[in-house]
Amino acid sequence: MFRALVFVAVLALLGLGGGALQLREIWLQPMTLPQGGATVTISRGESLQQVLRRAQDQQWISHAKWIGWIARWHGMDEQVKAGEYQLDTPLSASELIQMLAIGAVKQYTVTLPEGITLTAAIALLQAHPKITSTPAVQLEADLLELVGRDDSAEGLFLPETWAFNHGDSEFDVLRRAHRALNELLTELWERRPSDSPLDSPYAALTLASIVEKETGVASERPQIAGVFLRRLTMGMRLQTDPTVIYGLGEDYEGDLKRRHLRDTGNRYNTYAIAGLPPTPIALAGEAALRAVFAPDDSESLYFVAKGDGSHAFSASLTEHEENVRRYQLTRREDYRSSPLKPDASSK
Repeated sequence: MFRALVFVAVLALLGLGGGALQLREIWLQPMTLPQGGATVTISRGESLQQVLRRAQDQQWISHAKWIGWIARWHGMDEQVKAGEYQLDTPLSASELIQMLAIGAVKQYTVTLPEGITLTAAIALLQAHPKITSTPAVQLEADLLELVGRDDSAEGLFLPETWAFNHGDSEFDVLRRAHRALNELLTELWERRPSDSPLDSPYAALTLASIVEKETGVASERPQIAGVFLRRLTMGMRLQTDPTVIYGLGEDYEGDLKRRHLRDTGNRYNTYAIAGLPPTPIALAGEAALRAVFAPDDSESLYFVAKGDGSHAFSASLTEHEENVRRYQLTRREDYRSSPLKPDASSK
């Protein structure tokens, strides 16, 4: 019905002298934008006519109603996508309509670093001024439903650089990260080694999160994954500090004590319990995941930090104890468990 009315209105204008030319000039009119362009945010549910009225109020265009009618005549008014649009000169009214119709929204990016916890990832996302925050209780429920678990959503998201639109929520970003992780994990699981001690993709993800937290040098991931896989196969405890620290949560004060390693009440204490912890302990990146499915083929069962970010690996307890004496009991002054970052050489 409305389209018929538009047709009548267009015919009426065409009945005027030079009507067709007027319509063309209105449709193709150049927008008068501020120097440097402008940003327009369109909310969900906002109509094209409302957008055009705002543009006219700011004196960017004229004849907003006619532009809206022409767009509706072309069936473009219902295609407008919500989001943030960057408008730069030169830009005509018709080009604006086309931008809105195809959803050429301005995109932002946020990077979820490998090895951070889900809690840290959520905080990072919510700190971005263009991301909409979800109440904590609602977000927790939504994430558990998304990943299909009732205990924890930890680790079930791929840490990468993600693009998003203005107004997207942290859940929107995490949903994409979860989908990407599932695709990668499914691909790797289907090609897993036949002798792997891991009984599920979730177990592989859990181990990958430990490898991620233990790795200071990227090239060591397959070696560290190999150590843990051999330990699992032999029934040895993993005995890895990051799991204990994760289980301590806010009670961790920066230094592991003997009592922490003996605490059987900590479900993540791999010194006291056998096998993998109940959930991942961080967001594992693609490299750590691939290392779990393609570990090194050495006989190493132990490793110790050397103080420069790398580790010394050994196959026997005797050799391991020697490495502990060499690198741990007599620590160098510049000892560190992680390698220096390129911009931290002077620190």
